[in-house]
Amino acid sequence: MEINEKVADFTLKTDEDKAVSLSDFAGKPVVLFFYPKADTPGCTIEACGFRDWFTKLDAAGVVVLGISRDTPKDQAKFRAKFTLPYTLLADVDEQVCNQFGVLKEKNMYGKKVIGIQRTTFLIGPDRTLLHIFPKVTPDGHAEEVLAWIKEWKKSQK
Repeated sequence: MEINEKVADFTLKTDEDKAVSLSDFAGKPVVLFFYPKADTPGCTIEACGFRDWFTKLDAAGVVVLGISRDTPKDQAKFRAKFTLPYTLLADVDEQVCNQFGVLKEKNMYGKKVIGIQRTTFLIGPDRTLLHIFPKVTPDGHAEEVLAWIKEWKKSQK
């Protein structure tokens, strides 16, 4: 994925087990954040950051979507446990993870595994890729995303 490239549409199940497509949000910028696993420490910090900044992101007209390889049921538990006000997407078959190139080799307890590298993509209202935040640090990330969006919006005037 390259900046200014059109993002291909995709459809995944939500935490409510409903199908949703990227094209459903046409006309609005989308924050698509990939996280390794629901209800783990770093992912919880990141997800709750987006929860805590959600009002301001929403006021900026941005759609927030979290995505991991968890099942819709696991996503629903995670969303309910932390009162997340945005939709979580379940990419169980790794279709969208592969599309965005976020599956990377990691070292877990001395073993090589393939997992999601925490990455956030900002997608424009016309599905153009605006920005990529690679190798995200969970703490303070939502605020960083909001600051970038505010600057981008200024440049659109």
